[in-house]
Amino acid sequence: MAATDPTRPTAFAAAYAQAMARWPIPVERRELRSEFGTTRVHTCGLADGPPVVLLHGGGDTSAVWYALAPALAGTHRVYAVDQMGTPGLSVPGDRPVRRPADLMAWLDGVWDGLGLDSATLLGHSYGGWVAATYAAHAPRRVGRLVLLDPTGCFAPYRPSYLARAVPLFVRPGERSTRRFLEWETGGAPPAPELVRLKGVGAVAFRGAKVVTGRRPDLAGPAAAGLPALVVLAGRSRAHDLRRVAAGAARALPGARIETVAGAAHHSLPENADGELARRVLSFLAAAPGAPATPPAAPPHPYGPPPHRP
Repeated sequence: MAATDPTRPTAFAAAYAQAMARWPIPVERRELRSEFGTTRVHTCGLADGPPVVLLHGGGDTSAVWYALAPALAGTHRVYAVDQMGTPGLSVPGDRPVRRPADLMAWLDGVWDGLGLDSATLLGHSYGGWVAATYAAHAPRRVGRLVLLDPTGCFAPYRPSYLARAVPLFVRPGERSTRRFLEWETGGAPPAPELVRLKGVGAVAFRGAKVVTGRRPDLAGPAAAGLPALVVLAGRSRAHDLRRVAAGAARALPGARIETVAGAAHHSLPENADGELARRVLSFLAAAPGAPATPPAAPPHPYGPPPHRP
């Protein structure tokens, strides 16, 4: 559960407002109430457009979609969700989200609250794990699946990434967050407002527990043939891209597996040159069952993976 009520006028709320100010288009705020609490959703785009639900990565908020959401809004109805129990403006209620089953029930409620029968589900990093797990849980409610450099789905984290992340838990705050993101992105971290929000959120939500579980099982008959796009960050230090690509090809036969060469794991959602948006829009515009991009192994920018006997 969150360490504080994020709706109060705190440093986190101020940093959140500054980050949301980067969105270049009007955004409607919605509050969905359920037994899990009140879920904040930022909505934009065509009122009658095909729906796309966006799930941010761990430690982030829906503010991270300031570049991608406007690109999708020209042709789709976009719902950027603050995940429950993590940094953001969603406020936990009587039933805490403690297990993967709770996460799935909470997302069922989000679909119901938004009046969605089916939608494209797009998740980044940890949000990719949540999205893939939900696609396995409720395949009829996920028309298409988009995973942006997903973690916990197809390959483990790099040990070096986990080691570098230790200060985020020992000394959470803006300074440790900035140093970590500068390292992972090679000196080109996300927008300063997002870096500050992530750092302030690490302090405000220090008691929050990330709910995760086993790798999503998308091999069941109900999810067979689900149109899927996996976009990898070419300079990601979170995991070995070749192992992620190979695992994605096994778990999602027929999926498009593509790489944005210049992006790092944490900078991918706001990909500055628009390459991410072009790839996602191309996938959404393609007819179901269109030929997938061959899952060729992406280039490995940090040398070959270590030998594992």
